[in-house]
Amino acid sequence: MLARSILSSYSRLLAGILLALLALALAGCNDKLAEKAKPSRPVLVTRAHYEAESPERSFVGTIKPRIETDMGFRVPGKIAKRLVEVGQTVDVGEPLATLDEIDLKLQAEQAEAELRASTGVLAQAAAAETRANDLRVKGWSTDAQVDQAKAAADEARARLNRAQRSVELTQNSLSYATLLADTRGVVTATLIDAGQVVAAGQTAVRVARFAEKEAVVAIPETLLGRAKEGTASVTLWSEPNRKYPAKLREIAPTADPATRTYLAKFSLPDAGDKVSLGMTATLTLADPATTRVARLPLSALFSEGGDPSLYIVDDKGEVSLKPVVVKSYESNDVVISGGVDEGAKVVVLGVQKLDPNQKVRVVSSLSF
Repeated sequence: MLARSILSSYSRLLAGILLALLALALAGCNDKLAEKAKPSRPVLVTRAHYEAESPERSFVGTIKPRIETDMGFRVPGKIAKRLVEVGQTVDVGEPLATLDEIDLKLQAEQAEAELRASTGVLAQAAAAETRANDLRVKGWSTDAQVDQAKAAADEARARLNRAQRSVELTQNSLSYATLLADTRGVVTATLIDAGQVVAAGQTAVRVARFAEKEAVVAIPETLLGRAKEGTASVTLWSEPNRKYPAKLREIAPTADPATRTYLAKFSLPDAGDKVSLGMTATLTLADPATTRVARLPLSALFSEGGDPSLYIVDDKGEVSLKPVVVKSYESNDVVISGGVDEGAKVVVLGVQKLDPNQKVRVVSSLSF
C-alpha cells in the first residue's frame, strides 16, 4: 500500500511537471507568433524633386516684326494704281503703287530743254573767250574785254552744270513715281487708293520685314531683373512642343499707366517661316542661377542634437537616415540643396518614432 501510494504521488508530480513544460513551450510559440504577426509601422512619404530655386514664370505675348516700315512716295502726286493688298508677300524691288507721271515727264522734258540751251550758250561763250584772248595777244583787245568774255564763259559753264543736275533730279523724280519694296516682307496696311493725291513722305503702304521677328510681352516690375539677366524661351500655341531661344532686345523705360507693366521685346534669332506674324506665343523666364533645390515639409526633417537629416525608405521597406544640406527654411517647408537623390521616398510624418533599418509600410494616407 505504501509503495502504491508513493508511485501515485510520483506520477502526479511527473504529470504536473510535463504540464508546466508544455505550458511554457506553448507560451514561447505564442510570443514568436505574436512577434511575426506584429504589423510594420505605416509611414506617409513624398518623393524628393529638384527644380530651380525660383520657379519659372510665363507670359502670353504676340509675334511681331522687329522692323515695320511705313513706305511713301518721295514726290507728291496723284495715285495711279495700288498694286498690293494687305497680307500679300513682297520681294525686294517689287512695285507697290504708282503715281500719275504726266507732270513728272513734263518737268523732265523741261530740264532736258534747259540742258540743250545751256550747252549752246556755253559753246558761244567759250568761242568768244577764245577770240578775246587771241585778240589780246595781238594787242587788238583790252584786258576789260578779256575779263568780260571770261566771266560770260564761266557763267555759261555754271548754267550748264545746273542744267545737268536738274536733268538728274527730274529723272530721279520720275523714277520715284513707282513705289518699290526695299525688303522682303508682308504688307500689313494700305493707306492709299487710286485717285488719291498724296504729299511727299505720306505713308502709303506699311510693310513688315521677314528678316527679324520678336515676341512682345508685358512684364511686371517685380520680374524686370529676371527679364534682363535670366534666360528666356518662347513656345507657340500652334507648336507647343518646340522652344525658341529668346533674347531681350528692348524694354520700355516707363510702365504702362493702366496695367503698371513694362512692354518688353524679345528677339527670336531662330524663328523660321513657321513663326508667322501675329501668332500667340508663351514667353518663359527662368532664373539665371543654376542651383537646384527640393522643397519638403518641415515635418520630414529630423535633427535631434545632430545634423539635419531625412528618413529615406528603400525598395525593401527599410528606412535609413540621410544627412542633408539645408538651403533655407520657409513657413511650411524646408529647402534642401543636396543629400538625397532625385525621386527618393522621404518620410514626412512621425520621423521621431522611427529607427534606422526599421521595417515600414508606405501608405498614401494615414488613418486613425
